[in-house]
Amino acid sequence: MKIRILGTAAGGGTPQWNCACAQCTRARREGTARTQDCLAVSANGTDWYLVNASPDIRDQILAAPELTPGPGQRDTPVRGVLLTDAELDHTLGLVALREGADLDVYGSAPMFSALDEGFPVQRILAPYGSTRWHETADGVPFTLAGGLRVTAIALSAKRPRYAAERPAHDDWVVAYRFADPLPGAALLYAPCLAQWTSAFDAALEGVSHLLVDGSFFHQDEMARTAGWSASASDMGHLPISESLEAVAGHPGLRCLYTHLNNTNPVLDTRTAEYRAVRAAGAEVAADGQLLEL
Repeated sequence: MKIRILGTAAGGGTPQWNCACAQCTRARREGTARTQDCLAVSANGTDWYLVNASPDIRDQILAAPELTPGPGQRDTPVRGVLLTDAELDHTLGLVALREGADLDVYGSAPMFSALDEGFPVQRILAPYGSTRWHETADGVPFTLAGGLRVTAIALSAKRPRYAAERPAHDDWVVAYRFADPLPGAALLYAPCLAQWTSAFDAALEGVSHLLVDGSFFHQDEMARTAGWSASASDMGHLPISESLEAVAGHPGLRCLYTHLNNTNPVLDTRTAEYRAVRAAGAEVAADGQLLEL
């Protein structure tokens, strides 16, 4: 199984287009920009699935050699998209993929309800006739091209702002467990994680690689950097300072943090927070990084 990490930033990327904070200014100056969270995964190196479709999807696909089209003029190795939620930074890229042939999109029923009404991407794409929608169910595995085995794991009822009035369901946000058709390593991808529950711990059984929510390092990070009263948990994200303790309970697990907000000090390798991640044996994922399990 191969995983190409296409993007590692939270919504807006780093630097954000309208932000002159210290982190965004440094990213512009040092050329350390990050695109918005997205992943590509394949069990056979031929059939590839995107996990989320960020607003940066065109540039991300062009930067990934595995996703180069051909040999036919309109052949593409991209077979579909799996959504971890219905947030705009994870779904806007679906519109950019409208010209692809036979694109399969996977997500939970609440996500699809939002994408039919609040942000009507299903209706926007319908005239192009190339998108099929497949509902996932919590804990129910399914198999994709190349034998890729996938299981959606419900994480939280956090709804996108545009769907705030819709009913609460536990699978508004999900993680995905990916496994090769042959017994061996597995990956759990959870870019948005509100709590490290016993169910999430159980989902890590047999998993060798974890790509997990690194939006914030500190619980009060937004107060420190932007004067906001909302905590990381209020925004649906478990801060790294707390998840590192849970990671320590899984020796041998390779943990990489992704979905990094522009406020997060781990973006700078010279900070104490970055050193704390590395000292704990974890990593900060990078745009373009390739994992081979």
